[in-house]
Amino acid sequence: MSDIVRESTSVSWLGRLKRSLGGFVAGLVLVLAMVVLLFWNEGRAVTTARSLTEGAGIVVSVEAGRVEPANEGALIHVAGDMTSATVPSDDGFAVSAPGIRLVRTVEMYQWKETARSETKTRLGGGEETVTTYSYAKEWDSRPIESGDFRQPAGHANPPMEISSRTVQVPEARLGGFVLGAPVLDRVGGAVPLPVPAERRDPIDAAYDGTQRVSVVDGRIYLGWNPASPSVGDYRISYQAVPLGAVSIVGRQTGHTLAPYQTEAGSRLLMVERGSVPPAQMFAQAQSANVAVTWVLRIAGLVVLAIAFALVLGPLGVLADVVPVFGSLVRLGTGLVGTVLAIMVGATAIALAWFWYRPLLSFGILAGAALLTILLTLYGRSRKAGPESARPAATAGT
Repeated sequence: MSDIVRESTSVSWLGRLKRSLGGFVAGLVLVLAMVVLLFWNEGRAVTTARSLTEGAGIVVSVEAGRVEPANEGALIHVAGDMTSATVPSDDGFAVSAPGIRLVRTVEMYQWKETARSETKTRLGGGEETVTTYSYAKEWDSRPIESGDFRQPAGHANPPMEISSRTVQVPEARLGGFVLGAPVLDRVGGAVPLPVPAERRDPIDAAYDGTQRVSVVDGRIYLGWNPASPSVGDYRISYQAVPLGAVSIVGRQTGHTLAPYQTEAGSRLLMVERGSVPPAQMFAQAQSANVAVTWVLRIAGLVVLAIAFALVLGPLGVLADVVPVFGSLVRLGTGLVGTVLAIMVGATAIALAWFWYRPLLSFGILAGAALLTILLTLYGRSRKAGPESARPAATAGT
């Protein structure tokens, strides 16, 4: 079968108009959703910032070697080296490594479909779309369902019987503290774990499948020829999150650490690699909060622009009776949609500030009003100065 398939579809002007009306409704829903998102994001940012400020003011640094009962329920900062009596292991391939976590990434060689469409608008408002489907064999960590391909014949993928997985130790220790899943889940710093070539025989003995086992470039290969892979072959790589120094801010609960509920509203449990002072951990968290806030603001405004494009979409379809007119109308609606997105998004953010930060918002407004008044008075005084300096007019000659 061919690895390239082309398909042509046509939609009438009325069909496109009906479709655009559906987009109109979807756009309105999307506008509402983004307004809610932008409003919520401001509240989340304020709550997080206040919680971090609160936490920074009450956190207590303690030694890891001994758990003090007097700190029960308090927000503490502790740093030191982690230890664990358990070694994470992937028994299916006899791979293990000391550390907090062992991550297995599985890729299968399989067919992948790529679609590329070109659309032309005809005189009268109809639309013709030519879609080209191409097929290529690639490594992918997700199973690709070939039954959904436009041309499944000759491009069949077998089921992906081996999947990626993560093995994590149930607990670790930091001096006198026992670290459970809430803390361990936040420990990062994964590093590649190459599989030694001499491990081939133990891996082959542990593997319960039928494919040939090889170790190539630090990865396990399941298939007959690593140099020329076939559909259904696997390659498996590993990463490990090692033990080592870690810094934690959280609530002391017995001999464990848990999220601390602040009065401002957020729950604090922060984990950093290395020996990091509490002030630096809170400063980094504040910076991350600002970054997330701006990412969500920009994303919300972009989606708002898309939503307004959907709302105004029927105008472009109506004008497509003469394609050149449709292009001009879309140019105009695109600009209008962008302006509306900025206006609506900025309004939602401003209303959120009034809701979550009323004193600051009124303070900014009062400052802006005072500045406006001062500039107005200054402008009037500048204008009145030259007029008063003019000589008085004499009567008659």
